Amino acid sequence: MLEKTDRMLTALNRWSLIGLLTAMVCIIFANVALRYLTNHSIIWAEEVARYLMVWMTFLGAGLALRRGGHVAITALPDALGPRAAMVLRGVVALLLLGFAALMVKIGVDYMGRMGRQLTPATRISFWWIYLAMPMGFALFAAHLALALVSYLRSGSFEPAERSAAPRGLA
Repeated sequence: MLEKTDRMLTALNRWSLIGLLTAMVCIIFANVALRYLTNHSIIWAEEVARYLMVWMTFLGAGLALRRGGHVAITALPDALGPRAAMVLRGVVALLLLGFAALMVKIGVDYMGRMGRQLTPATRISFWWIYLAMPMGFALFAAHLALALVSYLRSGSFEPAERSAAPRGLA
C-alpha cells in the first residue's frame, strides 16, 4: 500500500511540475513573440510566470529530495560506523521533518496575513501564491516520510519505481 501511494505521489508531483513548467514556457514564449512581432506585450505574463516559478520551486523540493538533488555533505556519516551513521541519519530526518512542519505552520500563518492583498496585474489574492509554501513543505515531508526507511538504511533516497515516471524523465 505504501509503495503504491509513493508511486502515485511521485507521479502526481512530477506531472504537476511538468504542467507548471509547460504553462510558464508557453506564457513567456507568447509574450516574447508578441513583443517582437507587434510591439505589445501581455501585461500579466511576467507576473504569472514568476508565480508559476514560485510554485515549481516549492512543489519540486520534495521530488528533488527523492532524486538526490539537494546538496549533501557525507564526510561525517562516511567516517562513522554503520550503526552510528544510521542514528545520525535518523537525527537529520527528524530535523528535516520538524523544519518542514514548522514551515507549513509559518506558511499558513503568512497566507492568512497576506491573503487580503491582491497581485498587481492579475488581481488575484496573494493567498493563492503563498499557498505554495505550506503545500510544498507538506509534500516535502510526505516524500521524506515515504522514503525514510530507505534513507535510514542506506543514506540515499530511492526514487519511486521508474514505472511512475513519465516517458523520457526516468
